[in-house]
Amino acid sequence: MNYAQLIPLFPLIGFVVVALFGKRMNNEKLVGGIASTAILASFVIAVATFLGLTALPVDQRSFTVKVYEWIATGNFSVNIGYQFDQLSILFTMIITGIGFLIHIYSIGYMHGDKSFPRFFAYLNLFVFMMLNLVLADNFLLTFLGWEGVGLASYLLIGFWYDRKFDGTRITWTGDAAMKAFVVNRIGDFGVLIAMFMLFNQFGTLNYADINAQAPSVWGIGDTTVTIITLLLFLGTTGKSAQIPLGVWLPDAMAGPTPVSALIHAATMVTSGIFLIARTNVLFTLSPTTMAVITGVGITTALVAGTIGIVQRDIKKILAYSTVSQLGFMFMALGVGAFTAAVFHVMTHAFFKALLFLGSGSVIHGMHEEQDIFKMGGLKKYMPITYRTFFIGTLAISGIPFLSGFFSKDEILWFAFLNGSPILWGVGALAAFTTAFYMWRCTTLTFDGEERFDHHHVHPHESPATMTIPLIVLAILSVFGGLLGVPHVLGHYVHIPNLLEHWLEPIFAAGTAMLPVHGGDHTSQEFLLMGVSTVLAVLGILFARNVYKNGLDKATAMAAKMSGLHKLLWNKYYVDEVYHMVIAQPILAFSRDALWKIVDVVLIDGVVNGSARLVGATGSVIRKAQSGVAQNYALVMMVGIVVLIAIVLLPLL
Repeated sequence: MNYAQLIPLFPLIGFVVVALFGKRMNNEKLVGGIASTAILASFVIAVATFLGLTALPVDQRSFTVKVYEWIATGNFSVNIGYQFDQLSILFTMIITGIGFLIHIYSIGYMHGDKSFPRFFAYLNLFVFMMLNLVLADNFLLTFLGWEGVGLASYLLIGFWYDRKFDGTRITWTGDAAMKAFVVNRIGDFGVLIAMFMLFNQFGTLNYADINAQAPSVWGIGDTTVTIITLLLFLGTTGKSAQIPLGVWLPDAMAGPTPVSALIHAATMVTSGIFLIARTNVLFTLSPTTMAVITGVGITTALVAGTIGIVQRDIKKILAYSTVSQLGFMFMALGVGAFTAAVFHVMTHAFFKALLFLGSGSVIHGMHEEQDIFKMGGLKKYMPITYRTFFIGTLAISGIPFLSGFFSKDEILWFAFLNGSPILWGVGALAAFTTAFYMWRCTTLTFDGEERFDHHHVHPHESPATMTIPLIVLAILSVFGGLLGVPHVLGHYVHIPNLLEHWLEPIFAAGTAMLPVHGGDHTSQEFLLMGVSTVLAVLGILFARNVYKNGLDKATAMAAKMSGLHKLLWNKYYVDEVYHMVIAQPILAFSRDALWKIVDVVLIDGVVNGSARLVGATGSVIRKAQSGVAQNYALVMMVGIVVLIAIVLLPLL
């Protein structure tokens, strides 16, 4: 644990080395090896730190390392300090572990790219910023990482800046990157205001101090804490792609597939979950904010899930799936199931990274084709990709007893227990859509007739650098859920809920302020678990029945429900509404008022007018410069006479 502070340092070193010397190395394996080794070193130290924490008593499993004093002015001081506890080290292992596998995968996926070193430099920069976000012991350092991952994601999404992208109102990868950057800045404004309010209230931005003082400063439902938490939640809706700021993530698929796996499955989009989990005491003090989080989360889960049903781009299907799964996590946070939310972050990192990398393997083998309607029958060409993708599909669908089953049903159970049967029902419906669109994706990609052009497309399995990470992630997707087996099942199979015990000290103060629901609910929980499993199986069978023989039945169904299909295909017209209600008025106001009046008339008028005035004055004065010496002598004499007169007149 003495070397824990080195965890963020290795990715920073990797970024500097690869960015400065990557091109000179002129060796892809060396560049990829340096970048990957940097992440591996951080993962090894993270695991060692985790093992060190497990050896300590429960009440001592937290320590802070001060690197140096960052800002000190007046009564305001902030350190570059890292807090190592049960929550931060768990996120650190997820970030570095999944990040390392994605780095290895990228060596094969990005082979031959003209900007190979730049790509790995950006990946290392992203991991460095993400580690600062989750390890920080104060809001300001977290915000530095928060903005840093925003910058890194901008660079990675627009990495292929010279390529076109087939997206709604997005025709260039740079547009997609800019959309992500601008939308996230809206949410970040909320976080900034919340930080100002917290410092004004507590005189510090340290998490430990704020979490300790908040219950004694505010009562439950206090207006100030409600405003602060709503502002923080606004920031999380941007980073974690929730309504109303979730429109950027599907278009972010313009970046290379490893970027999608790293940023939009395992790390950046879960930063909103982390921030709420880290400040859970503040959020439990505001039932209003908790209710808003629940409503936004379940709405996002259902809306994104239904949109995913009709998508054709394999990466966009997974993008809307990510938005939907993040909605599940926020719903869990909203009902006070903090451990369940973090549990789903972990399992989602396993199977969603697997699915994204699997889609990249398909795209690689299909020579950049992403339309699942132009695939089919690929399992005989890509057996490893197919089997691992199949496992990921089962896991995300919630099939017993894979990782997604445990975390999904834990969230649904708490939604029923702490929320309402209606909340559980909507969540179960969203889970049904997940099973449907994921099985639709798998069936159309790997099964049935071959719908691609054999003259131009020759499917093939990916190299070992890409398939080995798929196998590792598939294993984690199968067994990762055993870390959080619910008590209702663990009681019978004698497996404790290790994750809940591990995170209990982090959430103890927050959950203590939540209502307690006593009694034995074993039979009820088993019943709901069975119903949700049946719904998942029905979603799979329905998708299998519609798509197993090709596209004919699906096309006929779409024709019968053309209105609904059009609505879903156009993503509920959210982008169009935003463009009409927000973007166009701002553009018109900027053009017609700010540019034509403020800029051209006022600012340019003052600047150009002053220039004209100086020019005109100079033209008049210039006439006195005739070049005739006699005139200059006359002017001098007149000046002397005037000066003498000024001196003598008062004496007369």
